[in-house]
Order: sequence, then C-alpha cells, then structure tokens
Amino acid sequence: MTTTVNGLDELKGLVGKDLGVSEWLEVTQERVNTFADATGDHQWIHVDPERAKAGPFGAPIAHGYLTLSLVIPLFGDLLKVEGIKMGVNYGLEKVRFPSPVKVGAKIRLAATVVSVEDVPGGTQSTFDFTVQIDGSDKPACVARTVYRQYV
Repeated sequence: MTTTVNGLDELKGLVGKDLGVSEWLEVTQERVNTFADATGDHQWIHVDPERAKAGPFGAPIAHGYLTLSLVIPLFGDLLKVEGIKMGVNYGLEKVRFPSPVKVGAKIRLAATVVSVEDVPGGTQSTFDFTVQIDGSDKPACVARTVYRQYV
C-alpha cells in the first residue's frame, strides 16, 4: 500500500515510521541479461544458466547492483511525495548483499523513514531499505539510502 504525503511537512511526519512492503517483483533471466548488456558485466554466474547450475548457487543469480537498482520501482509502491518540484536519489550510506537473488525468485522492498532534514531548497530524507526474497529468511540487500526533495 502506497503512503502518499503532500509536501515536506507531511514527509517530516513520517520519521521513524515503517512504510510496509512493496508488491513482489520476479527477477527474470531477461532482466538479468539486459542489465548485463547495459553494464558490460557478463559474468557466467549471471548470464549462463547451464554453467550456473553447476556453480555455487545452483542457478544463475542477479547482479547485486541490479538488485539494488530495483529498489527504485519498488520504492514507488511505498511512498509518493506530492507538492514538490522533484525528488532525486542523493546517494547511499551503506549497502550489503547478504544473499543472492536466483533468477526466477521474487523480491520486494521493506522501508523505514530514518530522518528528514532541511537543506537549501528542500529536504534530505534517509531511508533504511531491505530487499526481501520470497521464501528466504535472509535478505538480498540492505541499504541506507538518501534522497532529496526540492520545492
């Protein structure tokens, strides 16, 4: 369920709140191959399903950075900020990939609002993200992310 806020004051009111979880998203071999083409990272563990079956994970896996990049559409399921000119990804403070995402697995995003601070022209918001894997106790990715919202 998407939380919608109107303006920066309402965004500030979310500090400390859990935004819930996004919808599930299946990580397909086609998505992994497209990411490999975009980044030039064609390591066999990602793009060679037959060879990957005999590898350490028993199947091809998504690139860690692909998993991280998928937080963008998943986060859109969780939070919408209206009444601003734009929001931008400002960076990351910490990222870890505790467990690989096998091709065919479904992932979703859980998020918590850590802080919202004033900066010139808007706010800087920090979120804790956890990318969960369907059927796994161990997350695919944990990250502290920073966004800026401008008015």
